[in-house]
Amino acid sequence: MTEFIRKRTANAKNDILSGITVALALVPEAVAFAFVAGVDPLVGLYAAFMVGLITSVFGGRPGMISGATGALAVVMVSLVAEGNAMGAEGEELGLYYLFATVILMGVIQMLAGVFKLGKFVRLIPHPVMMGFVNGLAIVIFLSQLGMFKDANGDWFTGNSMWIMIGLVALTMGIMFGLPKLTKKLPEALIAILVVSAIVIFGNLDVATVGSFIRDGGGEGLKGGLPQFQTDIFNKVPFNLETIKFIFPYALILAAIGLIESLMTLNLVDELTETRGNTNKECLAQGGANIVTGFFGGMGGCAMIGQSLINIKGGGRGRLSGIVAALMLLVFILFASGLIEQVPIAALVGVMFMVVIGTFAWSSFRILNKIPLSDVIVLVAVSSLTVIFDLAIAVIAGVIISALVFSWENAKRIRARKRMKDDGTKVYEIWGPLFFGSIIAFNEKFDVKNDPDHVEVDFVESRISDHSAIEAIFNLVNKYEAAGKTIKLKHLSQDSKTLLYRSSPKFREVIVEAIDDPRYHLAENPEAFTKGLSEYKL
Repeated sequence: MTEFIRKRTANAKNDILSGITVALALVPEAVAFAFVAGVDPLVGLYAAFMVGLITSVFGGRPGMISGATGALAVVMVSLVAEGNAMGAEGEELGLYYLFATVILMGVIQMLAGVFKLGKFVRLIPHPVMMGFVNGLAIVIFLSQLGMFKDANGDWFTGNSMWIMIGLVALTMGIMFGLPKLTKKLPEALIAILVVSAIVIFGNLDVATVGSFIRDGGGEGLKGGLPQFQTDIFNKVPFNLETIKFIFPYALILAAIGLIESLMTLNLVDELTETRGNTNKECLAQGGANIVTGFFGGMGGCAMIGQSLINIKGGGRGRLSGIVAALMLLVFILFASGLIEQVPIAALVGVMFMVVIGTFAWSSFRILNKIPLSDVIVLVAVSSLTVIFDLAIAVIAGVIISALVFSWENAKRIRARKRMKDDGTKVYEIWGPLFFGSIIAFNEKFDVKNDPDHVEVDFVESRISDHSAIEAIFNLVNKYEAAGKTIKLKHLSQDSKTLLYRSSPKFREVIVEAIDDPRYHLAENPEAFTKGLSEYKL
C-alpha cells in the first residue's frame, strides 16, 4: 500500500505547480473562446472547469488538459446566432440550443468510445501529425496577435506597444533561462508572477485579464458554482425539428472534438513516451460534454497549448489536470480580483513559448528527404488547419495519404509468364490485388492468344476486396467463354474464403492440393520462422 501511494505521489509537487500555471493560462483562453462563440464568459469558464475536471479523472491520457477551445467555438457562432433568431429579442434562445447541442455532441462521442472508434486515430500518418502540430502552432500564434490590439481592434502604438512587447519578451526570457539555472521551479508560473509583480507595483497601464473581460462586454470574472440548466427543457422543444437543427452541429462538434483530443493524446504520448487509451478518452470527453451541457457550459475538448504547458511544467499525472480545473473554480469563486490583475502580456509570452515548443521545426530539415507526396500532405494539413479547421485538415490529409498509398500499391502488380512442359501457360502474380490494381491486372492476360490450359499463381499476391473478386470472376468467365480451362493456384486461406463465399464457381477452378513449399511458408509464417531458426542451429 505504501509503495502504491509513493508511486502515485512521486510527481505530486510538479503536478500541483504545473496545474496552477495551466489554470492561469486557461482563464483568458476560456473567456476569449466564449466571446468567439457569442456567449457569456462564465459559459466558457464553466466548460473549462467541468470538462477539464471530468477528463482528468476519467480520461485515457493523464497529463492532458481539456477545456473550451477555439476549434469548437468557431462552429458554435452560427449555431448560437441561428438559435437566437428563433426566439424573441433578448430571450437568448441560442444559448439553450447550444447546451442541447453540447449534450448531443457528448452522446455521439460516448458512442464512438463504446464502439471503440478511437483506435482509428492510429490510421493518421506521421506527415498528417506533423502538419497538424505545425498548423495548430500557427493558429495559436495568430490568435495571440489579437492581444496586441485595443478594444476597437486597432494595433497598439508608441509606448503601449513597446511595453507590451517588453513584457512578452521578459516572460519568454524567464521561461527560456530559468530551466538553465534550476529545473525545480515551474518556469511558466514564475514568469507570470514576476511580470504580474512588475505591472502591479510599477503601476503600468497595460491590458489585464480583467480589462480583457470588460472590453469584450463581460462584467467581470466573478461567478458562482455551475447551476443545473432546467430552462433547457422549458425553452428547447424536444421534437424532430429541434433534432434536425442541432444534429448536424453536434456531429461536426463531436468530430472536431475527438480528432483534436485524440491527436493531442498522440502528441502527449510521444512527449512522455507513454501510451494513452483512446477509447477511454472518447468516453470521458463525451461524458464531460453531457455534464457540461446540463450545467451551463459551452463544451470542450483537449487543448494542445495547455497540455504542452502542463507537460513542459512537469505535469504527468491526473493530479495536474484536477488541480488546474479546481484552481480555475477557485479563481472564479474567490480569487477573481487577483486573477483580473494578471497582465495579458504574461499569458501571451507563455503561449508564444508553447508555439515554439509545438512547431515541428524538424519538418524543415526533412522536406528534401521524404517523398514528395508526404511533403504535399504536411504542407496541405498545415495550411488547411489555419484556413479552415482541424477536422477538415486532418480528414483531407488522411484522404490524400490514402489515395497516394493506393496509387503506389496499384503500380506494384506484376505478372511473370512462363510455359510448362505440357503446354500450360502460367501467370505468376506479384503484388496486392485490390480496386486500384484491377486495370493493370486485367492487362496482363491475353485470353484470345493463350493456349487451352492456363494457370494463375497467386503465391506472391493477396485478394483484398470486392473489386478483386469481381475481376477474377470475370477473368474465369472470359477463358471459359473462349473454350479454355483456367486454374487458380496458391491462393491464401483468407483469399479462398472470400472467393468461395462470393460464388460456387470458384470451387471448380481453385486448386486445393498444393505441393509447393513456397506456398506453405507464405501461408504459415510460424513455419518459416521455425525453419529459419533450425537452419541457424
